[in-house]
Amino acid sequence: KQWYQRRVAITAGVMRITLKNHQTEEERVIHIRPDDEQDKTLFMDGGVELEVLEKMALIEWFANNYKTFGATLEIITDKSQEGSQFCKGFGGVGGILRYKVDFQSFEVFDHHYEKDDLDDFDF
Repeated sequence: KQWYQRRVAITAGVMRITLKNHQTEEERVIHIRPDDEQDKTLFMDGGVELEVLEKMALIEWFANNYKTFGATLEIITDKSQEGSQFCKGFGGVGGILRYKVDFQSFEVFDHHYEKDDLDDFDF
């Protein structure tokens, strides 16, 4: 899988959790905020309690893995006006694409949006 992401900027707080359903042997990854950890429904699958295989801060996972995807990692503090705006506007996770993407070529736009809806975007 080739990633087109060149830069990633993130803030602390979001956890990356790998879960396993022992009945189906299926593994999945969820990303949650600390206040969502008490929601036990996130750790269930059709009545089966999922085992937590790995739990770490998303920022730590990015720090350990960003080079694997050919990305550059930038950590932005929320202590500045720009950083605070970024965290509130994007939830603290963002990326810059390496290549231009022609979003109008995707079928999803043909079926879910009217052409006038796309006029607000700079494609």
